[in-house]
Amino acid sequence: MELSSEEIERYARHIVLHDVGGPGQQKLKESRVLIVGAGGLGAPLLQYLAAAGVGAIGIVDDDAVALSNLQRQVIHGTPDVGRLKVDSARDAIFRINPLVKVEGRPFRLDGDNARSLIAGYDVVADGSDNFATRYLVSDACFFEKKPLVTAAVGGFDASLTTLRPFENDAAGQPNPTYRCLFPGPPPDSGAPACEEMGVLGALTGMAGAMMALEVLREIVGFGEGLVGRLLLIDARAMRFETVRYAYDPDNPLSGVNRPR
Repeated sequence: MELSSEEIERYARHIVLHDVGGPGQQKLKESRVLIVGAGGLGAPLLQYLAAAGVGAIGIVDDDAVALSNLQRQVIHGTPDVGRLKVDSARDAIFRINPLVKVEGRPFRLDGDNARSLIAGYDVVADGSDNFATRYLVSDACFFEKKPLVTAAVGGFDASLTTLRPFENDAAGQPNPTYRCLFPGPPPDSGAPACEEMGVLGALTGMAGAMMALEVLREIVGFGEGLVGRLLLIDARAMRFETVRYAYDPDNPLSGVNRPR
């Protein structure tokens, strides 16, 4: 699919970038990205991927817009309260870029549908707000061999990483899985919900935009991504720190004792 004259004008600031150019924009046009969650992280992520010209965006979210969402979920507006988030997000994306195909999935991911859904996309980005979904998505991406960009926010802190555990690194060692980084979820008492601990709205915008950058990097192939690196953001101190993490041979997905 050649870029049309409208697309060349729309994406001109990408096309003049040496590391993107026409071929990179063509890759974006042909790509399919699945977004898990149209909330605080998903909102800016969806907006920037749509503006960038990703060809098809799937949105998985079974929730409806609530008034308390609007402090951070900027893809939705006050008139959208009560609507399904996938419908509200679709309308917003259409306003940004009508050339993008939006595939709304107004249901919850579970063990029965995760792998079959993820298999139909090139890259997955997880902006969910609970550990159960994060483990489900990361495990499904491992088995389906799909790159995963995953982030989390809480209070004044955020984290972000990219996972390609189905490949080896430059030294020939396996890339780490999500379970190498977080072997298991914390106890319930250690993971308060957003309603209990709060979240700084602008921080979700920052982290969601960085998720979009990682997704674009995965599609186009420029620069050094966050595979094997965890980006930590402290909004109180405005401090950014990147921590390296490695393959754990004891992890249950790709470890030495995994089921064969």
